[in-house]
Amino acid sequence: MGLPKAIETYTEQTANAAAVALRQQLNEWRDAYYTADQPTVEDHVYDEQYRDLQTLEAAFPAIITADSPTQQVGGAVLPQFTKVTHRLPMLSMGDVFSEAELADFMARLAKNTGREIAYSTELKIDGLAISLVYENGQFVRGATRGNGTIGEDITKNLKTIDSIPQTLTRPVSLEVRGECYMPRAAFAALNQRREAAGQANFANPRNAAAGSLRQLDAKITKQRQLATWLYTVVEPEQFELTTQTEALAFMRELGFQVNPATTLSHDLADIQDFIATYQAQRDQLPYDIDGVVLKVDDLALQTALGNTVKVPRWEIAYKFPPEEAKTVIRDIEWTVGRTGVVTPTAVMDPVQLAGTTVARATLHNGDLIQEKDIRLLDTVMIHKAGDIIPEVSTVLVALRGADSQPYDLPTACPSCGQALVHLADEVALRCINPMCPAQIQEQLTHFASRNAMNIDGLGPAIVQQLFQKGLVHDVADLYQLTFEQLIELDKIKEKSANKLLTAIANSKQNSLERLLAGLGIRHVGTKMARILAEAFGSMTALQMASSEVLQAVATSGEVIANSLQAYFALPTVQSLLEQLALAGVNMQYTGPTTQDVAAADSPFNGQTIVLTGTLEHYKRSALSRQLQDLGAKVTGSVSKKTDLVIAGAEAGSKLAKAQQLGITVWDESQLQQALAASES
Repeated sequence: MGLPKAIETYTEQTANAAAVALRQQLNEWRDAYYTADQPTVEDHVYDEQYRDLQTLEAAFPAIITADSPTQQVGGAVLPQFTKVTHRLPMLSMGDVFSEAELADFMARLAKNTGREIAYSTELKIDGLAISLVYENGQFVRGATRGNGTIGEDITKNLKTIDSIPQTLTRPVSLEVRGECYMPRAAFAALNQRREAAGQANFANPRNAAAGSLRQLDAKITKQRQLATWLYTVVEPEQFELTTQTEALAFMRELGFQVNPATTLSHDLADIQDFIATYQAQRDQLPYDIDGVVLKVDDLALQTALGNTVKVPRWEIAYKFPPEEAKTVIRDIEWTVGRTGVVTPTAVMDPVQLAGTTVARATLHNGDLIQEKDIRLLDTVMIHKAGDIIPEVSTVLVALRGADSQPYDLPTACPSCGQALVHLADEVALRCINPMCPAQIQEQLTHFASRNAMNIDGLGPAIVQQLFQKGLVHDVADLYQLTFEQLIELDKIKEKSANKLLTAIANSKQNSLERLLAGLGIRHVGTKMARILAEAFGSMTALQMASSEVLQAVATSGEVIANSLQAYFALPTVQSLLEQLALAGVNMQYTGPTTQDVAAADSPFNGQTIVLTGTLEHYKRSALSRQLQDLGAKVTGSVSKKTDLVIAGAEAGSKLAKAQQLGITVWDESQLQQALAASES
């Protein structure tokens, strides 16, 4: 990319104007990447504009501002977490993007030190920087890098990661730092689960790892199968370590996971060989890397070289160039998932990318198509997001034909023809017709699953046969199946047919929450289904509930209320529920109370909470009861024992005292998100 004109042609005034625009754009991208864990541009696009800003600031130092990305480390510390002040700052790394720049870095250090330098050459793991603190060999605290000085306490979440030892092999007290990452296999499985649930996919493993570490519920983190590589001993002199190589061996002896792909390099040729080896092998690794890191191996020399305001002078990251391929989009196909999300896929001329032949690439959603102005017959550059999922990175507009037309997003479902909707809380187009043929087969499997109606023996293979033979068209048809129909299916004998019919019959007696979960209503998972079923008692009462009543029960604002009302308003849904009732399916809640079940799983369990100020969406008494049902202790005064303060408008002395004591403070928006997470 580069600056639009040579740096010599800028004046301080024009340089400052350009820098202001760059800072605004870079800070937006940084916030999306570090804070929201949802990057909006590829890394190399950010890197190019960052270097442009560096060039301007180097030529005109007077224009540098304190909020410039070149002066900042990491991102904001989220208010949901307790703050941790790092004893020594967790800095960023400087980057180079060519072997010539790498050679310049090495030559500069050799000149400044007057000696030949050995480097610990390591892989640059694409994850989230973490700090781990041990006392007498026991893991006591873990934190994110945050802004470099203050991070987030994520100890509970880090304790769920198998590769982080809870007890070291020696009873030492120390701090180590490294990278938490999501293996590629875990990333692919996570996105498959999210897609099946109608949730947005994570963009890449790095952001999936960051989002997983910043969960309020540690059980979710555990499910994400995160891993770590450790590479830094803080204050290594207390253990008489003199080199980075020794530090890596020391951490390995203590029980930490230390990446074996590390070598001691003495010249540029060694480093070039290492880069070439792992640039060629990066697609075969079970985790993401985006470059190679050089660290001065001599720890005393590291100390002597010191740091800038943002980066150490003794290390550098060589960033791999983005692996891309040029191709032409021939078509855009739209597929319908179980929850009705309609997803676009580009069909392209086959090209080689990252060692595989690629002919299809995800376009994620209609908003992305319009944002990038992707059109049929466009020539595009594609890359693999997280080196796994092919996606379009850039449209080569200069190669676009003169007769090219903007792509029109579909307005009707490609399967059933019903009008698609674009709900306010999401970017996806969605078909909300539960009778849509493309959704029915997966809906049938979900309806029969263990967390829904629990119909043993009715798996995907049987569902596929039933659907293809026209024996079922919706979930109500399951209750009309006969022995004669089942015995005609492949691999179904008399015993298994009778067993399946018994399981279907038994499912009629399930409590209402299982039926609600099985219907696959948007935003209604198993926990939310139980809350609604217990609160309303019957399907009829739930169908007739007003938006205000639904919001009071669901405690998630208008999102769940709107979803329920839109679902129950459909004539096809009303007909389906009538058929289920006629078949004898129970429509009443017969389960236990929610309180004991919810408290055990709740992120509020065991927390001491204070409510203060005027709350817009909640009555204080009702909210207090709800939080208590989720295991919290709600008190009237703030003290050192308080874990969380929820502050509405015009909060006064309680808020001030909480801030003075460093207690976590939430607004209503954060509360709503946490309650929604506990209900999903």
